[in-house]
Amino acid sequence: MSSATVTAERTPLYEEHVALHAQMTNFGGWSMPLQYSSIRDEHQAVRTAAGIFDLSHMGEITVRGSGALALVQRVVARDIARLKPGRAQYTVLCNEAGGIIDDLLVYAEEDGYLLVVNAGNQDRDFEWIRNHAGDDSEVSNTGRETALIGVQGPRAVGIVESLADRELRSVKYYAFVDGSLAGVRARLSRTGYTGEDGFEVFCAPGDAAPVWQALLERGQKEGLKPAGLG
Repeated sequence: MSSATVTAERTPLYEEHVALHAQMTNFGGWSMPLQYSSIRDEHQAVRTAAGIFDLSHMGEITVRGSGALALVQRVVARDIARLKPGRAQYTVLCNEAGGIIDDLLVYAEEDGYLLVVNAGNQDRDFEWIRNHAGDDSEVSNTGRETALIGVQGPRAVGIVESLADRELRSVKYYAFVDGSLAGVRARLSRTGYTGEDGFEVFCAPGDAAPVWQALLERGQKEGLKPAGLG
């Protein structure tokens, strides 16, 4: 196992990766698994069955207050006013000249917005958004208080649903529900970057390892494999 630099941050699932003999690498300032078995095997698992990913390095920024819509609308490139609670939208964060700072997902909540940004940009993105906020908006950098696990592939929905407290097959693409998974509070979002169907699971850092282990155990007979950045 190659070592990441001593300055790399660790996700709540770092010990799980070490236990699975993952090859670790420094990605965006985080010690992340590049692969567990082989990139080919992990790719095939995602395309034919399911793969499970640690995405906890991703950044989360919450925007609350009466000015939340106006603030998010100002800093991203799409019309957020059209986004209803329970839905998500892919867009880009722009500078004042319209240049792209980062790509991100915007989740519309009942009382504001959750922005999921790239790991290496999260602190810079947070400062940019906060600097454009008025007294009617509250912007919080919550990425290190949030764990994120992706389950992607043709069998992913069934695996996640079997551990959830609700039916998930009717959840639309780029929509999310709040409930529980493996007995812990979680947000279940039908999103992902692999091109396959699946869910991304948001939970508290302390719940990440039990959720990861439960998904691995439940998905084993379905062909689920842990998949790295490769």
